[in-house]
Amino acid sequence: MTNIAINAPDAPQPSGGYSQAVEVRDAKRLLYISGQVPEPDTGVVPADFGAQARLVWSHLLAQLAAAELTVNNLVKVTTFLASRDFADRNAEVRREVLGQHAPALTVIITGIYDARWLLEIEAIAAE
Repeated sequence: MTNIAINAPDAPQPSGGYSQAVEVRDAKRLLYISGQVPEPDTGVVPADFGAQARLVWSHLLAQLAAAELTVNNLVKVTTFLASRDFADRNAEVRREVLGQHAPALTVIITGIYDARWLLEIEAIAAE
């Protein structure tokens, strides 16, 4: 499988850490990851956004690992934030997790199912 980042020269360029589009060639399989939330099995949700974001990413990475995939297989990530105030911190944690990998990305500011959750992340991976 080959992922090709596409950033059209006649459209806005990404501000960092993502691609405007990702073309997947010769994929053998797709993995759709449901929204991962910042709640561990204990039910104790961290109060801090950074801790919640790391927990959500750990859940997402666990789903990838269960499918024998890694962050490099991510082609699309959608993040739902409870507040615009978390945008910078969210981008920081995302870059820590993804490193140089730049999937297509959407961030939506919205109400989230549980008021304790400050974010939720869903993703699509390909191999």
